[in-house]
Amino acid sequence: MHHHLSFQYFLLGIFAVANNFKALGKFLQITEGLTRDEQLKLSLRATWASLSIMLLALVCGGAVLNFVGVSLDSFRIAGGLVLVILGLDMIHAREGVDEDAQRSSANVYSTVISTAIIPIAIPMTTGAGTFSTIIIFADALGNTWSPYLQLLAAILAQTVIIYLVFCYSRALLRVLGRTGMNVLIRIVGLFTLSQGIQFIIVGLGQAFPGLH
Repeated sequence: MHHHLSFQYFLLGIFAVANNFKALGKFLQITEGLTRDEQLKLSLRATWASLSIMLLALVCGGAVLNFVGVSLDSFRIAGGLVLVILGLDMIHAREGVDEDAQRSSANVYSTVISTAIIPIAIPMTTGAGTFSTIIIFADALGNTWSPYLQLLAAILAQTVIIYLVFCYSRALLRVLGRTGMNVLIRIVGLFTLSQGIQFIIVGLGQAFPGLH
């Protein structure tokens, strides 16, 4: 499997589960009435929280599995199921990404700081699906540094994407519109669903060699 590991492979996999498109409605709602500087500060807070979750999964994920006595094959199947549910939820996402923002009123920065972390960053942007995916990717790296650095680079690249999407959320919504955002969410959800099914197939193959 090592020959398949690349920056592009990792980035596409992480992007499928750690994108913040579904969080935009809530983010637009809490940033209504704030200054541009305050919006950027909230974007940075949410991004840092998402990065922390991804790095935690990369550095400590395997140790957590060993501590609780869960095999990687079992975790791969469970993680695949989480991604399947997440993908289906994105594919059947409700209409109106911008409806929450339209109903919102002016906010005060000090009262919405925590909301930028929970639930916008965790779990709407990086949740169980992201944690599972990065742990599974990390296990496939072996003892070589090159794939590890590529996975780390993919995490950092996705962090930049998350920040830019938050920063330019209102412009993105104006360009794509409600319909365009919903289509985008569904397309990403299809990739997430496919990735979850792939994890399940590999996990079952490893746990039950006879299925090959």
